[in-house]
Amino acid sequence: MYGQGEDMCGRYASARKRIELLEEFSVERDRVAEPLEADYNVAPTKPVYAVLTRRARPKDPAGPAGPAEPGKPGKPADGQDAAADGDVARELRVVRWGLVPFWAKDISIGSRLINARSETVSEKPAFRRAFERRRCLLPADGYYEWQRPAGGPGSDRPSAAKQPFYISRGDGGSLAFAGLYELWRDSSLEEDDPDSWLWTAAIITTTAPDELGAIHDRMPMVIPPGSWADWLDPASTDAGDLRALLAPAVAGGLISFPVSRAVNSVRNNGPELIEPVELASAGEPAARSERGRGGNSAELSGGEPDTLF
Repeated sequence: MYGQGEDMCGRYASARKRIELLEEFSVERDRVAEPLEADYNVAPTKPVYAVLTRRARPKDPAGPAGPAEPGKPGKPADGQDAAADGDVARELRVVRWGLVPFWAKDISIGSRLINARSETVSEKPAFRRAFERRRCLLPADGYYEWQRPAGGPGSDRPSAAKQPFYISRGDGGSLAFAGLYELWRDSSLEEDDPDSWLWTAAIITTTAPDELGAIHDRMPMVIPPGSWADWLDPASTDAGDLRALLAPAVAGGLISFPVSRAVNSVRNNGPELIEPVELASAGEPAARSERGRGGNSAELSGGEPDTLF
């Protein structure tokens, strides 16, 4: 199951090729061992691309596995905490969506830590260390949000079907979600095992402005290109300065439109998920695509997801 509970389930789209992201985000070190396929239904616990700035470490491999470095027991071996061993550079990596704090006993907590509220991110134990030392950008083409139907019989019931909307830039450009990343050591594996370090991330969220708040009152925090370097700078650790980069969200340049309820199932994945549909009259189902990469999109898994953001 991809996430649980309120604000713990959702989707976004990430379809750009690795080579496009390397150029768009001015990446200096490519740490991707195997490029990800286009994903129009990204869900918690899936692998996703992340852009971050860190210092090169000894035996620092490409891909999602982290370096097996000496350090205090239970302390993650990250480029900012340890002594300088290499050049600081912007990297592209693959991480698992759902942050696993370094002190976690197992990775199951990650399915509940897929987002962090901007209002409290510097205070919550699960996020405050990463907010200070390990910030990243999570590239996205757009994201989905669910709106409860207005009016009509039964629309006020919690079980009333919600309509998914797709939100993206009107010019087709990328969104750079403000994120946090962590490294978690799997003590059951040898230190030289490439899978002994798990890289995970969470998305920071904020209050949605009126234009998007009509769909839902939360949205991912988007960092503008002019602030990417400051946000990723591992030398910036002052909580006040960092919070200043989390400017109030604006809807300028963003568009939204209803899409098929096929996105509710993680089995469905394809560009048809971001195609507009016409909203049906109250009490009637909305039009939807019947094809998905995983099979017939009519085979939805359970009810609509609660909001991610």
